[in-house]
Amino acid sequence: QVQFVESGGGLVQPGGSLRLSCAVPGFSLDYYAIGWFRQAPGKEREGVSCIGYSDGSTYYSDSVKGRFTISRDNAKNTVYLQMNSLKPEDTADYYCAADLEYSRCVGRPRTARYSYWGQGTQVTVSS
Repeated sequence: QVQFVESGGGLVQPGGSLRLSCAVPGFSLDYYAIGWFRQAPGKEREGVSCIGYSDGSTYYSDSVKGRFTISRDNAKNTVYLQMNSLKPEDTADYYCAADLEYSRCVGRPRTARYSYWGQGTQVTVSS
């Protein structure tokens, strides 16, 4: 089963930073745009960022713009989400997934178009 493995989550104080990573063991991410999503308790899963395969296209939701940076290392088949200036409202489970329709980022990631969901990594921002 093709499934992302996310890592890097944890407990951090407000204003702190975390770097999330995701990859799919044994599966190439070539030609896929990759999105990061998050789901807070009791809320729907929302797309927060995406990155195209090789064209440099990116997207950030308004809630994370200027604080989060998405990147990918295609040689390592890995996608990253650098999260700075974290806020308590960033607390959620974070997931990445592959866009099955586009290799470039075409705006806010929509869960219906993405696949290969992993188990996620938990991020808790609290003092």
